[in-house]
Amino acid sequence: MILSIFFLCAGSLFLYGGAESLVRGSSSLALRLGLSSLVVGLTVVAFGTSAPELAASVNAGLFGKGDIAIGNVLGSNIINICLILGIAALVYPLHITRQILKFDMPILLAACLLFGLVFINKSISRPQGLLLFAAICAYISFSIVYARKHKNPRLLAEYSCAVPHITGTVWRDLSLVGAGCILLPVGSWIFVKGAIAIAAKAGLSDAVIGLTIVAAGTSLPELATSVVATMRREPDIAIGNVVGSNIFNLLCIPGIAALVRPVLAPHISFIDIGIMSAICILLFIFMKTGYKLARWEGALLLVVYAGYLTYLLV
Repeated sequence: MILSIFFLCAGSLFLYGGAESLVRGSSSLALRLGLSSLVVGLTVVAFGTSAPELAASVNAGLFGKGDIAIGNVLGSNIINICLILGIAALVYPLHITRQILKFDMPILLAACLLFGLVFINKSISRPQGLLLFAAICAYISFSIVYARKHKNPRLLAEYSCAVPHITGTVWRDLSLVGAGCILLPVGSWIFVKGAIAIAAKAGLSDAVIGLTIVAAGTSLPELATSVVATMRREPDIAIGNVVGSNIFNLLCIPGIAALVRPVLAPHISFIDIGIMSAICILLFIFMKTGYKLARWEGALLLVVYAGYLTYLLV
């Protein structure tokens, strides 16, 4: 058991370090190519913070552990909203922009519906994976066009400060990207191996391990990004990071995982999908009340997560 926990801890560090390295290197390269900070934030940074979930789910799928792969997606989304935004709102009430409320949140709810329909047989085939992947490509493309067309000065300023700037040489950037591409698969392999061992020794199902331990470990980049953004009084980054990551998790991660190998997750309950969707709807309702996420709403999200953990583990 001690060795398995060590694998989890080491894998988490590798995943976090790989994501950080990938984001810094690829962001700098993208800026060198002339992309704006806003576009880099909406694409490169959003992808990078979700890279641990992607690596872990693909690795779990290759192990034949579809319950862990899909559990990681659902659990990460629940943690992103309840735990990460809950903590962020307690630190500082988060004001909501109209773009997130009128554009990103409806797409997140639509992504929940699409994922539920695709996963109706508790499996995702390669054609279904291609459909999900095409949906995330369409979302990213539309996000860039929409952001350029409806320029928000405050949003532009926040992304300009939050996105890593050009530093050093091109070779340094390439080295960081290379390091990230090595650390992520290695870290995910170690992490998933440790999770599988703990599930076997503790008598927990793969689904529960994926929904809790794996989801928590792969959500570290989102936690770091959102808390730092909140402390810097950059609510658009904090909320946009979580909402964008959740959309990415529902569409891109199972899409790519299924393209690599069709995913079968018979022990993932539709109750878990329902709870995740209900939490997304609850967040949408909170956002509609005064265009902000207040401290008491953040506290309620934490209580909801505590209740969900109790449901899973008791």
